[in-house]
Amino acid sequence: MAMPLRQSIKVATYLAEQKIRRRDKFPLIVELEPLFACNLKCEGCGKIQHPAGVLKQRMPVAQAVGAVLESGAPMVSIAGGEPLMHPQIDEIVRQLVARRKYVFLCTNALLMRKKMDKFTPSPYFAFAVHIDGLRERHDESVAKEGVFDEAVEAIKEAKRRGFRVTTNSTFFNTDTPQTIIEVLNFLNDDLQVDEMMISPAYAYEKAPDQEHFLGVEQTRELFKKAFAGGNRKKWRLNHSPLFLDFLEGKVDFPCTAWAIPNYSLFGWQRPCYLMSDGYVPTYRELIEKTDWDKYGRGKDPRCANCMAHCGYEPTAVLATMGSLKESLRAMRETVSGNRE
Repeated sequence: MAMPLRQSIKVATYLAEQKIRRRDKFPLIVELEPLFACNLKCEGCGKIQHPAGVLKQRMPVAQAVGAVLESGAPMVSIAGGEPLMHPQIDEIVRQLVARRKYVFLCTNALLMRKKMDKFTPSPYFAFAVHIDGLRERHDESVAKEGVFDEAVEAIKEAKRRGFRVTTNSTFFNTDTPQTIIEVLNFLNDDLQVDEMMISPAYAYEKAPDQEHFLGVEQTRELFKKAFAGGNRKKWRLNHSPLFLDFLEGKVDFPCTAWAIPNYSLFGWQRPCYLMSDGYVPTYRELIEKTDWDKYGRGKDPRCANCMAHCGYEPTAVLATMGSLKESLRAMRETVSGNRE
């Protein structure tokens, strides 16, 4: 796991505080969506299916920052839509960083070089660039040629300017262990991004493409083969060791979607950003008035093939904190990753 040591310590301290306060449900990271509009029409995403009136809306800065502060989460993932289309996205980031929240700005990178001057390098801030494969594969997934090349140039420029850059890669049933290995080798070795996040594609109900999502057994077989030969240790993956074990079928976990809540223009979304069973105005209401026990594989048929990080990474993190052996394992990988 390549999470910076300072961030690892802050998250560990936060988790210890929750345990001392005997809180059984709390957020690790908030997924903030200050808009739904995007400049791409990716086949695996359904956000731009909203009506035109909704796509024109932009969340006010105070509302966005207030939601994160209300939750108390130490980390924020800003997505959408394409957040760089928000005219005040730099101010949202600035205010969150000023409060020492770790902020990941998720972007397809088409506007990244144009907007980069609006941001300041900080250990609390990172661009999180979406990369689903090498040139042909990535451009096909986002339904537009040239996006991969622009993303690569944007990453290089951001690194040159001193920004932290992470990537987020979603893999489908059209992927093979080799295509995963190729793109992660490229990101890790050639572009030398700071961290990489990976996730099996989940059948997001509004996505135009419903044919290429992975099932549980497909996911396990795919990642088991991709991780073989020591690749896991080589790649700077921004995941707990137990989550990577989960992806390749070494362990299984229940879903803890409450730990990565989603806040958008509609409010706090039940139960996660991939499923929509309504919205509530406050984080407290989300936690206290959602029947969390009815979600997850084996409970809700919609969850049958889900192994997404938003539901299972937090479970792995909590399992790590509850085990001295796993905590030491994660610490060794964190220290190792920070030495590279």
